[in-house]
Amino acid sequence: MDRSISRVWKFGDNIDTDLIIAARYLNNSDPNELAKHVMEDADPNFKDSVREGDVVVAGENFGCGSSREHAPIALKAAGVSAVIAKSFARIFYRNAFNMGLAIYELKECDEFSDGDEIKIDAKSGIVENLTTKKSYNFTPIPPFMQELVDAGGLIEYAKKEIKRA
Repeated sequence: MDRSISRVWKFGDNIDTDLIIAARYLNNSDPNELAKHVMEDADPNFKDSVREGDVVVAGENFGCGSSREHAPIALKAAGVSAVIAKSFARIFYRNAFNMGLAIYELKECDEFSDGDEIKIDAKSGIVENLTTKKSYNFTPIPPFMQELVDAGGLIEYAKKEIKRA
């Protein structure tokens, strides 16, 4: 599979942070350990089958629940390159960018299925579903937020800025 092509993992509405990474694993903050348990309560096959570059597509209110940063850390460490959802819980939205996980809001998420192959053009705001041959427009994230994602998160961005200064 072309590295610019991502495979879709489809989830519904109100996927909370406990479904992303269950509280029973929060005694560890090692990203690689968290990745071993990511989404296991939502889809037991996810953690063993997700591949680098895969994308989670979900419904409304993705990342609701607690304010833990472990959720975007676990997704990113598992290889998820982005999350596309109809909407995000505000604290997850902020945490995702702080951890360097790309997220995009798209109202047509219901038109995607598990296993679809997609391409995301973050700069132009286009998701192309190669499986269904349809394209969708989303509002690109602001340039500064994209810089956070490109840097690998807020801490890595700050380190680069300090070196540059």
